[in-house]
Amino acid sequence: LEEAAFQLQQIFRIDISIALNILGIESMRAGHYRVAYTCFKLAADRGYSKAQFNVGLCYEHGRGTEKDLEKAAFYYYHAASSRHPMAQYRYARYLLCHRPENEWDGHQKAVTLLEQAATAGITEAQAYLGVFYMRGLQPKEKRGLKYLLLAAKNGDAQSRYHVGVCYEKGLGVQQNLAEAMKHYRQSAAAGNRNARERLR
Repeated sequence: LEEAAFQLQQIFRIDISIALNILGIESMRAGHYRVAYTCFKLAADRGYSKAQFNVGLCYEHGRGTEKDLEKAAFYYYHAASSRHPMAQYRYARYLLCHRPENEWDGHQKAVTLLEQAATAGITEAQAYLGVFYMRGLQPKEKRGLKYLLLAAKNGDAQSRYHVGVCYEKGLGVQQNLAEAMKHYRQSAAAGNRNARERLR
């Protein structure tokens, strides 16, 4: 009986968190940012990763609460710890953009999180990693191209443009101007100005 009661308690706790998060999303859509933040926060404090991510967004963009990047990072970190892919991406970006560059552990952790998010299909993480590997102090062009291709396949026009650059200049792949033109055309068709310029 004790075990059954415990299981019911767990289910109830999770259901409440899901309901609060949904209520938060609906409130956000209706423009009731303060109510949305409160709902997200209640669910986040119960350990619900989707709500933790949403609280992070509220802090990052100043919706329903004051803008505070450190608090946003705190909530992204907790959601990322529960393998929330978009939180992994956002927390990794925070680590790379707001931590000292010489902090090796933070840098490595950020790259690991980005790779996890990219593998989970987060296009932003794929695009970020692609450029990150291409522009690093010791560029890893083949690895960069791999992530740029993933992001391009997921519809990211900027990544498609970068793939064109890789083929034009022979970065991580054998130089192939016809292939470069193909990628530039696709990127330009999706509205990328750089690709239009490159085509000219």
